[in-house]
Amino acid sequence: MDYVILAVIVVYFAIVIAVGYYFYHRSSTLSDYILGGRTLNPYVTALSAQASDMSSWMLMGLPGAIFISGLGEAWIGIGLAIGAYISWLVVAKRLRIYSEKAGDSLTLSQFFSNRFHDDKGYLRDLSAVIILVFFIFYVASGFVGAAHVFSYVIPEFDYNWAVITAAAVIVIYTFLGGFKAVCWTDFLQGMLMVIAVVVVPIAAVCAMGGWADTTAWLDNLHGVPDHFGSLLHSGGATIGALAILSSLAWGLGYFGMPHVIVRYTAIKDPKDLKVSRRVAMIWMVVSLTAAIMVGYIGRAYVVSGGAELLGGNRETIFIVMAGGLFASAIAAIVYAAILAAVMSTADSQLLVASSAISNDLIRRFSKDKVTLSNAKLMWISRVVVIIIAIIAAAIALMDVSSIMSLVSYAWAGFGAAFGPIVVLALFWKKGNAKGAFGGMLVGFITVILWNTFLVSDGVLPTILGIDCCIYNTGLYELVPAFALAIIVNVVVSIYTGGPTAEIEAEYDDYEAALNQ
Repeated sequence: MDYVILAVIVVYFAIVIAVGYYFYHRSSTLSDYILGGRTLNPYVTALSAQASDMSSWMLMGLPGAIFISGLGEAWIGIGLAIGAYISWLVVAKRLRIYSEKAGDSLTLSQFFSNRFHDDKGYLRDLSAVIILVFFIFYVASGFVGAAHVFSYVIPEFDYNWAVITAAAVIVIYTFLGGFKAVCWTDFLQGMLMVIAVVVVPIAAVCAMGGWADTTAWLDNLHGVPDHFGSLLHSGGATIGALAILSSLAWGLGYFGMPHVIVRYTAIKDPKDLKVSRRVAMIWMVVSLTAAIMVGYIGRAYVVSGGAELLGGNRETIFIVMAGGLFASAIAAIVYAAILAAVMSTADSQLLVASSAISNDLIRRFSKDKVTLSNAKLMWISRVVVIIIAIIAAAIALMDVSSIMSLVSYAWAGFGAAFGPIVVLALFWKKGNAKGAFGGMLVGFITVILWNTFLVSDGVLPTILGIDCCIYNTGLYELVPAFALAIIVNVVVSIYTGGPTAEIEAEYDDYEAALNQ
């Protein structure tokens, strides 16, 4: 065991737990715990949003895809960058203003209910269920990433204990500090992530003698796919238009990602979102470009004899490069960056999922609404954090799916169920609760059915160990699900008579505030 590496990681864990403890006595209401009282500054808003978005996918999933197939897999990163920019540009300010106008909505579920005056609460119920289902898979992907890090840096630490340790640390500081603790730790972790992902590929190129020698390894060594450096080839084969469309479609997910867009609603001044957008996009473009280079340069680094993948797992390329390129103390900081990527996403997802239970379900169905105080709701949220983490850890302990597949599944689920509703709620005056419910339900169901029966290696079939694929369409489930959700939302809203005069008046008030 390398005790230097262990010491650095322990110090890192101590820091994030200390942040959680600091905010423990600074969360006095449910709004403080799950939305920070709408007091974030633009820089914390930007980096916490992007750090919570990228997760271990950026440092492990994406480099692993590039490593095995080449730059053709970079289309996912391109789609994400485009989608993130559009989301910051057209959704952020509108959602910040409308969520406050619509009954000071604290969660995305509550916003849907208040925006469409869903007095029966069906939208909140369905959205809470969707959040629980897909966040369990998303959080599980983070635990898988953390386990791979631990298994490499501390060989004596087996996979099961690695999952349990990662879950415990994340739960502790999320349990204690709530939203502010999550955002400030994500801010610190975002800075650590971008530094690490930029330094590693640069160091690898230097170690191999420069860029010309690096590309020479890829051009001349056996086993590297043809056209490895081409955006139009993946695994040596030409990429079809359908595959490019599926990759670019990842950008649609940003419109419905609860743990990302909740940051828009938490900023103190909506006018500061322009600053947040610029900071977020600089961070994202730099980080994604560097992550792509990790996979591309990493292939040369491995085939030239610089390192071996951990257990043959391509998603460990960033880990093994750091271990081979740097002394223990520096490598440990890079490992901490990977853990930061895991934790910065899992903490946000746990918090959103717990708020969906406490604020959207328990508060609504409680028979004791009068005495259900903010203090009780905060403790309910904290208990739910623990329960969801346990379920996600149980899935991670199965070790049956890659990080990429788990993230892809959850990303499609949220993007299709919530994205169309968010866009139409902010830009279309004529929607109503029935249309929103129909669109949300269709998006949710389409993702599950398409991933299970119309693509190969679906997540649920993989976990269950069965083959359910009827026909492999090769199309990412987010595309048809997003389109169907919009169509159903519009058609049902029109067919059922549209919104009430009260909803239209509230929409006019929101537009007036937007133009001030």
